[in-house]
Order: sequence, then C-alpha cells, then structure tokens
Amino acid sequence: MLRRADGTFDRDLAEFLDRRVPPDARAQEGVSSFDHVIDTSTGLEVRIYRAAAAAANNNGGAAAVTLPILDFLAGAPSPDPFPVILFFHGGSFAHSSSGTAIYDNLCRRFVKLSKGVVVSVNYRRAPEHRYPCAYDDGWTALKWAMSQPFLRSGRGGDARPRVFLSGDSSGGNIAHHVAVRAADAGINICGNILLNAMFGGTERTESERRLDGKYFVTLQDRDWYWKAYLPEDADRDHPACNPFGPNGRRLRGLPFTKSLIIVSGLDLTCDRQLAYAEGLQEDGHHAKLVYREKATVGFYLLPNTDHYHEVMEEIADFLRANL
Repeated sequence: MLRRADGTFDRDLAEFLDRRVPPDARAQEGVSSFDHVIDTSTGLEVRIYRAAAAAANNNGGAAAVTLPILDFLAGAPSPDPFPVILFFHGGSFAHSSSGTAIYDNLCRRFVKLSKGVVVSVNYRRAPEHRYPCAYDDGWTALKWAMSQPFLRSGRGGDARPRVFLSGDSSGGNIAHHVAVRAADAGINICGNILLNAMFGGTERTESERRLDGKYFVTLQDRDWYWKAYLPEDADRDHPACNPFGPNGRRLRGLPFTKSLIIVSGLDLTCDRQLAYAEGLQEDGHHAKLVYREKATVGFYLLPNTDHYHEVMEEIADFLRANL
C-alpha cells in the first residue's frame, strides 16, 4: 500500500500510520525532550533528550525539574564528562521520524543508560530525498553538535563534545557513512553503535536466501527501499549500500572510530552486518560484535527479552569505556 510499483511512496498514508509522540519538556520517568531546528535551509530538526535534575528537597520524585529549554541551549560546558549520542532512526530511509514512538522510547532509554544527552536526527527521507540527503543531514547534525558549548564536557582544557553516533536499520547505515566523513575531516568521534545496520549488495547472501520473508522482512522490500534511496542509475553495489563491496572504499589507515555492532541472527541481512564487522577488523579498526543468534530484527526496541537487557548492558559498557 505504501510502496508503489512506479517507485513513489504514499507519504500521507505512511504519516497516518506512524504512531508518534510529541516532545515533552516535563520530566517523564526522569527524561525530558524538546524539538529544535538546526538548519533552516532544509528544515532539519532534532529532538533533544536530557535527564531531569532532581529537586533538592525530595530526591527527584514528582518534583523533578528540567532546566528551561533556552537556558539549556545557552548553557556552559559541564565539568563532569557525559556522552552525547547522535541517533539516527530506522525505517529503511523512507519510514519513521524522530517522533516515532518506538524511537522516542529508545532514546529515553539511552539517556538513562548513559546519563548523557541524546540528539535524535529527523533526517530527510526517500524517495522524495534520495542519496546523499540523509548523509548530508547526518553530517549537518554532527557539525552542529560539535559546535555547541552546552554539549561539551570535561574539566579545564579537556572540555569537548564527547559524541557517539548510533542508529538502527538505515540509521545504522547513516552512522557509518557520517563516521567515515568525520574521520576524513579529522573530527574525533568517541564511538559508533550500530543496531541491525542496513547494508546490502547485488549478490544474495546465504542469510538473505534462508530468511527471506520469514521474520517481518522480505528481499523484495529491501530491494524497493534501496532503489528508492540510491541514485537512479545505481545498483546495490553502490558504496552507500555495500561500503566494502566492489565499488566501496577500504578504511585501512583512516582514523575511524571504535564500533559496537549489534546483529540479530534472524535478520535476513545479518550476513551483510557480519561482513561489515569483519571488514572493519581486517582494516585494523576496533569493532566489537554482539551477535544474538535467536534475536529478530528490532529486538532492542522492546524490553521483553533477555536479548534486550543484555544488549543494553553492552551499550552502557561501551559508552563508559570510550567516554
């Protein structure tokens, strides 16, 4: 119903079906959020999440308070180091937004895990906005985050933005490509956290053939989304889709950031994600692989399995180790 044969997308219906939640400047379970436009030329907006400060007289119960938004944006660097997680939502480049309920919940969870700030990027989506729009928006968001005094932390001369990139599905793909651009530009990223990152290629892998249509996702779906995002004359060996493929670029010698790569064994593209982790390791980069053989795609969005809780611990450990 959404993906038309002519390559167009029923955006109105997709927006109607997308369960969204508004930002809430009040403290909800200790986390508040607000939306903020960072690039007026494209309308690029981010949703910023932060922990509420505990009221001094009640240890942060019902009276937990949040610094007013404008005061927060104009704040000075904090002496206590904290992570800034730049998050890119999933949706195969076409669906969802920073306001989608499942991603709003995940970003709130990241704040609780990290005791930091999460900046969720509402990047432009395909097919209305093809490659490289999502990457350009990710790059714009990174440059904005790196320039904000209120996102810097550390004492004395060590005050700096301690930025991690993260995303799931297409968001994980965006995080990789933004991290490569950051490495080229000499911008230090503390780490990448990829959740079921969306990669592909023209040749079918064993997992793609074996899991086609069995756990929520089909190859036909994947092929449509790649065709909707990539340049019109490109195939799935384009570097955006297949970064270490025949047309891709190896990263040996590049100061690429450390990576935590979460892979679900029942995701039909899991072979692609495993090959990506292997490619980073072959090029001499730190890439920790967390492979959950019996997990389905998107398991980290719902706190109802051991997979979820164990992976959240891995993420918390990764953030602490690389802050």
